Amino acid sequence: MSEEVGKSLPVRLMEEVGASYRKTALIQKRVRELVRGQRPLYETRETNPIAIALEEVRRGLIELAADDTASL
Repeated sequence: MSEEVGKSLPVRLMEEVGASYRKTALIQKRVRELVRGQRPLYETRETNPIAIALEEVRRGLIELAADDTASL
């Protein structure tokens, strides 16, 4: 069983992002996309867009492109 199961979303988010501006920006951008109706990039029953975005980052499914930082 994964040790992630018992951790709250804020704890998991802090562990993954820490003080990384790039990861924070990436997650914020992806959360906005999910809220606007884009579908998760993996099969899930999760409905929390923050949890979905965090898992997508953890799985390496999304990354911040160089030109994305200019629009932040």
